[in-house]
Amino acid sequence: MKKMSLRTRVLTGTVVAAALGAGTFGAMSANASTPAATTVKADTANRNLQQTTHLTLDAATKAAKAALDAAKKENQRVAVSVVDRNGNTILTLRGDGSGPQAYESAEKKAYTAVSWNAPTSELAKRLAQAPNLKDIPGTLFLAGGAPVQVKGAPVAGIGVAGAPSGDLDEKFAQAGVAALAK
Repeated sequence: MKKMSLRTRVLTGTVVAAALGAGTFGAMSANASTPAATTVKADTANRNLQQTTHLTLDAATKAAKAALDAAKKENQRVAVSVVDRNGNTILTLRGDGSGPQAYESAEKKAYTAVSWNAPTSELAKRLAQAPNLKDIPGTLFLAGGAPVQVKGAPVAGIGVAGAPSGDLDEKFAQAGVAALAK
């Protein structure tokens, strides 16, 4: 192999460094200047946007703890779930000693209540006229779920499961809803 002079090595190194630098700068410039997506004018008169109301984690926690406290006062061991308007679980609290089925049942009751904007005890009565409702995935048509409403629109659902009756579960869920009004 032929030995390169110092001048040739310095020049070659400089050219390589410049080429790498230009390539990196060009890639960064291309990424910064290329729009990721078409933007939509975001004015409310446009009617392309819709605002929704969601519970904060603190509010969901407050409601769930109020429901657990109401159950504890009556020596009931339950799980409480709070879901957002879209049915996504914000949080689920499993009370001490609640049964293994309570966790999932509470989530499904909360989801059902927010989906139909009605207490699940009322929805359970509708099964006589529409028995196929129970086949909708993720739902549970048993008393124990209550919607959280703002101006009549559902923003969350609270589900309670584990008490010996759905009426008690729903009473505790309503205690969670009431805690949000304070």
